[in-house]
Amino acid sequence: MASRPKRRAVGAGAPRPLDAPVPRHEEEEDDEIEDQDGEDEDSDDEEDEEDEVVDEEVNVEFEAYSISDNDRDGIKKLLQQLFLKAPVNTAELTDLLTQQNHIGSVIKTYVSEDSDDDDEDEIFGFISLLSLTERKGTWCAEQVKELVLSCCEKSCGKSVVEQLHKLLNDTARPVGFLLSERFINVPPQVALPMHRQLQKELAEAQETNKPCGKCHFYLMISKTFVEAGGSSSGKKRGLQKQDTLMFANAEEEFFYEKALLKFSYSVQEESDTCLGGRWSFDDVPMKPLRTVMIIPRDEMSRIMGALEEHLST
Repeated sequence: MASRPKRRAVGAGAPRPLDAPVPRHEEEEDDEIEDQDGEDEDSDDEEDEEDEVVDEEVNVEFEAYSISDNDRDGIKKLLQQLFLKAPVNTAELTDLLTQQNHIGSVIKTYVSEDSDDDDEDEIFGFISLLSLTERKGTWCAEQVKELVLSCCEKSCGKSVVEQLHKLLNDTARPVGFLLSERFINVPPQVALPMHRQLQKELAEAQETNKPCGKCHFYLMISKTFVEAGGSSSGKKRGLQKQDTLMFANAEEEFFYEKALLKFSYSVQEESDTCLGGRWSFDDVPMKPLRTVMIIPRDEMSRIMGALEEHLST
């Protein structure tokens, strides 16, 4: 694959990074209240105006480009959004992903060639894959495996832990770490062409004997949520009711359905940063999780078909 960045339109939407400025209603209310009644009214008006700007829907055309060295900072930021405070060297992982530029894409907004926009290199998402089997011995690859195994030990029974350990260490059937991260306001419609392009690149890598082309399984770690205060042991009308799992990247539910192995673990104590976000759906507070999945390569065509059917309706 040529090193020149590839470009293709992937969709439209209204992006805003998670750490973008948002209106503040409560942080400054306690300061100087007695002496600033008039200023408070002006401030309220300004905040109302900010609300209108933030809530405004803007149509943006996205394009996908092959990963380059210029994307390091954006990719690392998105990886930190996924791993939060977990002991994973995101700098090394970013380096490995940018080095293998025959695999993966980044999402950027469309910028014309004669544009003077300084933000044209800002990325809103990326997709790539790192072979944990081929990268065995590298610090970040070993950290990823240790992370999912330790969380599995805390969340699952012995048989599941043994199954995961066997899958991650079976050199005859390599496991690839599939990463698909984007900011929250980027629409899910971009996911289908990004995943299809990745599968095409993986097939080409297999044909040309390049790294990542021999994976039999894909490991995914998804950002998921359940209602805060909910309990899987709660009962309703005498029946046990399991918490409903919600996916930050909606399309990843289709991967979850086809997963050979899956479990979730809480990141409640790690999500106190702007990258973690404070989540609610319909004003219902949500508990942040990470959901680990192992997906057989043979299921990918069915997943792509389900994605296409869902996103085209």
